[in-house]
Parts: sequence; C-alpha cells; structure tokens
Amino acid sequence: MTADKQPITTGGQIGPELPLAGEMNPRVPAGARQLRVLLLAESANPKLYSVSLIGWSFARALSHVADVHLVSELRNREDILAAGVAGMEFTAINNRRWQGLAWNIARLLRGGTSLGWSTYSGLATLVYPFYEREVWRVFGSRLKRGEFDLVHRVTPNAPVTPSLLAKRCADIGVPFVLGPINGGVPWPKDFTHLRRAERDWLSPLRGLSRYLPGYTATRRYAAAILVGARSALAEMPERYHAKCVRLSENAIDLDRFPRCAPPALAKPLRVAFVGRLVPLKGVDMLIEAAAPLVRQGQVNLDIIGDGPELPRLKLLCEKLGITGGVEFPGWLDHSQITGRLGRANVLGFPSVREFGGGVVLEAMALGVVPIVLDHGGPAELIPPGGGFVLPMGSRASLVHQFGVTLANLAAAPEQLRVLARCAQDHVHQHYTWAAKASQVLEVYDWVLGRRADKPNYSFTPHE
Repeated sequence: MTADKQPITTGGQIGPELPLAGEMNPRVPAGARQLRVLLLAESANPKLYSVSLIGWSFARALSHVADVHLVSELRNREDILAAGVAGMEFTAINNRRWQGLAWNIARLLRGGTSLGWSTYSGLATLVYPFYEREVWRVFGSRLKRGEFDLVHRVTPNAPVTPSLLAKRCADIGVPFVLGPINGGVPWPKDFTHLRRAERDWLSPLRGLSRYLPGYTATRRYAAAILVGARSALAEMPERYHAKCVRLSENAIDLDRFPRCAPPALAKPLRVAFVGRLVPLKGVDMLIEAAAPLVRQGQVNLDIIGDGPELPRLKLLCEKLGITGGVEFPGWLDHSQITGRLGRANVLGFPSVREFGGGVVLEAMALGVVPIVLDHGGPAELIPPGGGFVLPMGSRASLVHQFGVTLANLAAAPEQLRVLARCAQDHVHQHYTWAAKASQVLEVYDWVLGRRADKPNYSFTPHE
C-alpha cells in the first residue's frame, strides 16, 4: 500500500508526564501471541549503508520475533520490495516533496553529496514531522482501534528529531518506543578545521534544537528511549534517564559475516580502512602513520571507499613514496566488502567524529582487529582484549599513536590471533541482528508490563 497524499503541517504538544514504562498495560494480556508492532523507519533500504541499512535490518530482524508492519518513505519502496517483505507488512509514505527540499538545500550548502551530513540531518529534522503527520493520517484510526500493541520509531536516529506521534500514541494508550538514537558527539577541539572542511555549518547551532516544536514532548511521552552511545545518554535530561535503555544501533548480518577463521598472518601486515573518503574520517593520518612501515615492506594499506578526499589521498601516497604498498579499490557493493575486508589483519579507523561505526563490528566479525579513537561510538563496540582504543589528542599525537600501534603489531603479528578471537566472540554473542531483535523484544515486554525490570545493555562488557 502506498499513501500519496502530501502532508501539510507539523505538530507536537506538551502535556503532563507519562507513567514510567514497566507499569501494567491492560491492552495487551500476557500470552503466546506475537506482539503487533508498527515500525517507523523513514530511512530503510537494503541497498544502502549507514542509517538506511540499519532501518531495514531492524525491520527484517524484528519480523522474526514480532508481527511487524514496516512504514518507510516512498523513495525506498522499490528496493524494499525487491529484497522481499515476507514475514511483515509494508507501507510506503510519500514525503518526497519535503525530504527532497531538505536534500537539495543541503546539497547547495555543502557543495555536493559527500560532505556536510550534519547539515543535511539538521534540515531533514525540520521536514521530518510531515512524514509522521502522514503516518498518523494513514494509521491513526487503526492505532485507536488497538490493532497495534506499540509503535517503535527506529529512524531517523538523530536525537534532535522530534516526534509528533509520541504524544498522540500516549493519548490513546499505545506505548511509543524511540530509537536507538545516536549523535551528540562534539567536534574534538583539535579538529575544528575539519568541521569547516566538512562544510558542517549547523553544528554550532545544535543547542537550539531543544526549542523545536515537539522536542520536549517526544522525550516526555515516549514509553522507552533507546540510546545508542554514551554521548546520546549524556544529552538526555536526567529526568528521562529512568526510561532510557542503552542499546547500540549496529549489528552484523550473519548472511554476510558468518563465523569464519581469522585472516592468515603473513608479512607484510595488511591494514584496511573502509568508509567514505571525507575529511572527518582521518584517512590521511592513517596513511602518514603507516608510511614508514609501508616503505620498509612491513605493512600494506587497503583504502576501501570513495569520496572527495580520494585525489588528495592518492597525491599524499605519491608524496610519501608508498604508492606501491597502498591500494584504492574504490567503493564496493555489500557483496564485495566481506571478501575484501576479510583479507586484512587490522582495521585502521581514525575517524575523529563517528556516531555508530558499524564497520568496526563487521571487521571484528571477520577477525580483523580494529584500531579506533576514544571519541564517539566505535570505542564503545570494542571489548577489552579485542582491539585498540587510542586516546583522542592532537593530529600529531594520533599519527604517532597509530604508527606505534601498527609497528608493534607488525613486529609481533602473532598477538593478533588472541585479539581476533576475542573480537569475534564478542560480536557473534552480542551484536548479531538476531541478538538485537531479542534485546528489543525485552524492551517491548518492559514497556508493556510483561517484565518488571528494565533491560540494560552495557556499551562495553567491562561496565
């Protein structure tokens, strides 16, 4: 079913506080029936990456443990239908006029499609309520009739994006679950120049988001808020922490990342990077750190991805005299990533402002040991003994730390066996989509009063 009527306004009101999740909900008696979930994922696409892939993966995983009706944006319809919606219902909502307007304005401000994602997210936040208004037009009467046990908004995962449905669901007694939300990672003080290079014009104004219509009401009326990282929890007002559940938004697809033997240890050590080649990813720091080892034949680099930084990175390799030890295969399809990344022994991921870092989980699933910075989401995915988390510092200090870490691994690669095994065990136990679906189902049981204790999933095992 596709709804073609264009929404025309936005909403979100503030009222009295809701009771905390965990209280009994008489609408849903305990029993064996699968829960009926209206799953909102404005961004959900099996062919894309990042948030869109997360939205689709959540829907597919939850469809195995609940009766899911996925609601996404019309732009995703063909790809979703091509992937197959067996096991769930699906509705496409047409919000292309407003979403397209945000996209085009952001493109003008950022000078292309690869930079300034914070700018686009900010503009998309302003037009998103039109999507939820249309969702209410299509599903409001069904929600009032009790056809769904709860509503769960998975995407957008930006913490500043308000929801007009939170209060409307509360008014009719249907719990509204938000998240996992993620974001709020500040630009490191030594890298404000990268914010300008990324054409991120809106980050300095981010504090104004609390004045958006519906911003406070979303938190007040949500039955549960899934927070994907410490930064997102830190931004949440203390009075709402009782309804917050810590749950990362990322997981691995076992069809693409099955349990396998870690990459063979051989010389030279193979180090890979995977991601958009944009300034904030810090790929130039990885190249500079590895350059002496590449010249000595101890390390080879595989820079997997594409973006506006690609020409500059290739010139840097020429300047450093390491072109023979660095490969740039470009952007790879989902089906190609596993084989290419699986050749590496180490994932070098020096991104200075990363919210989720799903590629870190994918690398660990393959037995590729990650090196990340202690700033943002990636550091929270790595268990003790499963990788390296380097303290944030100046550019020079990060280049030095990466260089020392790579040199130590190149000199004693056998230590990678234990690290790889720990990383794989951690991911396959806690970060498969099946595990994620089970965790979310526990949250559903909590908000519906089927369990008394609030689930809590630590960001790292030692917490």
